[in-house]
Amino acid sequence: MKVSIIGAGGLTGRELIGLLANHSEIEIVHITSNKTAGKKISEVFPNLRFKKNLTFKTHEEEIPKDSLVVLAVPNEVSLSMTPKLLERGQKVIDLSGAYRLHDKAKFEKFYGLKHESFELMEKVVFGIPEMFRDKIKNSQFVSNPGCYATSGLVPLYMLGDLREKISGAIVIDSKSGVSGAGGRTEDIGFTFTNTYENFRAYKILSHQHTPEIEEYAGYAMKNKLAKIVFTPHLLPVYRGILSTFVIQFDNKVSEAEVSERFSRFAAEPFIRVYRKPEEIELKNIQNSNFLDISFRVEDNILVIVSALDNLVKGAAGQALQNINLMLGLDERKGLLAGA
Repeated sequence: MKVSIIGAGGLTGRELIGLLANHSEIEIVHITSNKTAGKKISEVFPNLRFKKNLTFKTHEEEIPKDSLVVLAVPNEVSLSMTPKLLERGQKVIDLSGAYRLHDKAKFEKFYGLKHESFELMEKVVFGIPEMFRDKIKNSQFVSNPGCYATSGLVPLYMLGDLREKISGAIVIDSKSGVSGAGGRTEDIGFTFTNTYENFRAYKILSHQHTPEIEEYAGYAMKNKLAKIVFTPHLLPVYRGILSTFVIQFDNKVSEAEVSERFSRFAAEPFIRVYRKPEEIELKNIQNSNFLDISFRVEDNILVIVSALDNLVKGAAGQALQNINLMLGLDERKGLLAGA
């Protein structure tokens, strides 16, 4: 089964190439990067021992029609390329934010772009397997979630009907390594030299993943979910996101009630529920596709702590889950030993 990666020279593209290097049923047949066009994988990523030493093409070169296409490109490039690929009948997974929000005004406000192909929102599936697995299996077009959004959405979704009892705002405090906060193109403040021995919040009340969390955290609810107050912070580490949720309920909620809701996800291959929130650490999820989660409850206050690797479960790993599902394969393939 064939996959093309457009924008394979970036952090997420590199991660996906590395994951697919040992995938027994998928072949990468086409990779692009305008910055590294003409160079081989071994030249751009010498640490990757890839059996097929492909050469990077430009974005403009012909994409094999019989391949599933992964777009790891900026939002504006995705807006331009996606309609053409879908019209050709190709399966597409988009890692940008171009097709995540169903509210056009919010998209244009948070992303600063005009959306010229908003009609495609009628056919796109949001790519969190724990929430939309069956829809992903039958979809031609999947929008891969943001890394912060995944770390925030999955724990809230796991609460199930307890979300109906939430009162007041849900406060999500997230801390990310530099590779999850831009790191390459946004501005010099996101580079490691400006993060080392430093710590700060950024994009307060204006981060583009906020409306993404707000839209999908209320999935399968009878009523509208409480307001989300999301604040991202920049950690002096390379990879990983740790998020702390503070949730207030109308009335007292027991530990048993929360545990019972979380236990419904025991069969999920990439969710690990820990006994104590203090056990959730970045070192346990780095370079893996796991989302670790735990909680503590006291009276009507619930605190949840979650962690994931922003380049794997927050990007390339989740994309590979979606690739496997769209191609009819075991979604664990290439992500869990022995799968």
